[in-house]
Amino acid sequence: METFETLVRAEFAAKNTYLNTASTGLLPARTVTAMRAAVDSVAAGRPADMFADVEAARASFARLVGVPGRRVAAGASVAVYSGLIAASLPPGAEVLTAEAEFSSVVTPFHVRGDLKVRAVPLERMAESVHSGTALVAVSAAQSADGRTADLDGIREAAREHGARTYVDASQAAGWLPLRAGAFDFVSSVAFKWLVCPRGVAFLVVPEDFGGLTPVFAGWVAGEAPWDSCYGPVEELAHSARRFDESPALFAYAGARHSLELLEELGVERIHEHDLMLADRFRAGLRERGHTPVPAPDSPIVSVPGLGGLQGELSRAGVEVSDRAGHLRAAFHLYNTPDDVDRLLDVLPG
Repeated sequence: METFETLVRAEFAAKNTYLNTASTGLLPARTVTAMRAAVDSVAAGRPADMFADVEAARASFARLVGVPGRRVAAGASVAVYSGLIAASLPPGAEVLTAEAEFSSVVTPFHVRGDLKVRAVPLERMAESVHSGTALVAVSAAQSADGRTADLDGIREAAREHGARTYVDASQAAGWLPLRAGAFDFVSSVAFKWLVCPRGVAFLVVPEDFGGLTPVFAGWVAGEAPWDSCYGPVEELAHSARRFDESPALFAYAGARHSLELLEELGVERIHEHDLMLADRFRAGLRERGHTPVPAPDSPIVSVPGLGGLQGELSRAGVEVSDRAGHLRAAFHLYNTPDDVDRLLDVLPG
């Protein structure tokens, strides 16, 4: 029986110290192989059935976040899904967001022009929900610094005041055990912690679709897609597939294998592994006189004032991010304690 370590080492072989999953996750070997095979099938004039890959990826993501597959729409962009939700709100509705929230989550609500968008500190979101709030929109983990939202508190406050909840899990799905069914809407790109190719994203909707109208519906949104190619779609899918975007098929050909790998490894085990590495890095930072942004339950560690070192670190073979002047390191399933120590070795202090 393969262990966590042996399974990971069989799939990943970075040539550097890669600590930048919060930007882009590494692709497993099985995913690369599947994508190459899909491309070759089209080049040979015998295209593989990549729509089957879309359905397999949808089902796998649904299992990872604990919802039925019929509640999951497949697409490519969180911004598109934010826009879909924004379009469903009545004029004057209040949307509560976090300050400095990721732009793809909040911009569609702003460009409506007739919504009241109120931003508060992340730590105060639950207490800031009131009877006039229609929707709470927040990332499960903040892109800039890894801070996590009090999702339980936000959910309970929203229920108390009759507000819907919209959670972007792009910086959480893949390492954070998440029960998406506890919220009205949950979106996530898959090219970060879900280690999928870019071009894959998912949206979880309520069983009753939460008042959403499939404003960008195309033929893939039909209950019988191949019978919905001409003229208006006469019968929309009875599931969340009515909110599908036309899929980037080569990306999904690989994504199904990435998601299956995460299922094999187990999100709970990945969560434990990732946080262990982040804790090791935080301890090393303190020994060197650096104070990271407080985010003790996140594998994303942000260090104020060190973002300018990103280029130098990259030349030394260590990949991290520079976000708003902060050095951002992200620790995931393929990283090891040696990776943590390597980063600490090249930091000043």
